[in-house]
Amino acid sequence: MPEAFTLTRLTRLDARLVPHDWAWARDNAAAIAAHWAARKAAKPALFDGRVLLSCACTVTEGACRIDLFEVAFSEFLAFREGGSPDPAVANAFAAVVPWSRDGAVVLGVMGQETANAGQVYFPCGTPDRSDIRRDGQVDLEGSATREFREETGLSVPLGAPSEWLLVSGEGQHAFLHPVHMPEEAAGLIARMEEHRAAQAEPELAGFVATRSRADLDADRMPGFVRAYLNTVYR
Repeated sequence: MPEAFTLTRLTRLDARLVPHDWAWARDNAAAIAAHWAARKAAKPALFDGRVLLSCACTVTEGACRIDLFEVAFSEFLAFREGGSPDPAVANAFAAVVPWSRDGAVVLGVMGQETANAGQVYFPCGTPDRSDIRRDGQVDLEGSATREFREETGLSVPLGAPSEWLLVSGEGQHAFLHPVHMPEEAAGLIARMEEHRAAQAEPELAGFVATRSRADLDADRMPGFVRAYLNTVYR
């Protein structure tokens, strides 16, 4: 596992929406606007919607509590691409990790029109307003399964164990939900590709299967992906 990351098995995940005065975004408003204008000019499909970031995350005996607050995507993008300069804030997201019947992990390749073009990671997305419940809780599990379904066309099998791993580091909290699918990797990818081909504007450019550490790509796979896969491949 890369030294910058820690991996923690969770017994409980409690995510909630909180108010937060993000001084970094307020103090850097002009730089954020300029950064967004440049990124938008390069990739016109980018949309400045509302997303959620973390301002606190604690784990006690396997129980995780994370506080999330709402920001503009342009603020998030400038923050992330600027090296996550506010140590009190982190990019938090949840992802289904699909394991095939023959022991492969399937990942998606981000499309050229996305902010993360060419990167290879588990189908996922930054949580947003649609993940906020009426009671103020944030449904990270629902966010993970929704993104997985939207990007692959597949659903998490009924009765799949609710296993969660928190991979933290480099300004990120990645909540990973490993799921064992009933098909071999070739069949899974074929169904995913069929779904992708039917989309008018697919977010993914394709899919890859990994089976060992030899398949890890430091140039295209983010650190949290390599940190997880390094623990499961011996």
